[in-house]
Amino acid sequence: MVAVDRSILVIIWHLIDDPQARYRELGPDWHQRHLHPQRKTRDLVRQLEHLGHQVTLAPSANTA
Repeated sequence: MVAVDRSILVIIWHLIDDPQARYRELGPDWHQRHLHPQRKTRDLVRQLEHLGHQVTLAPSANTA
């Protein structure tokens, strides 16, 4: 709840600070679309390890 409150306060601050600013909804999948590939890989590996899997990564043939 605190994170949501902070996000709302940040939005309000930007709108007050710049009267010309307008709120633009980025969409519910914004973070997924802008997640760095290496971070996404790390997060997926952690999820699998948390589920009890041992993960070994190797480059695929098409990423030479």
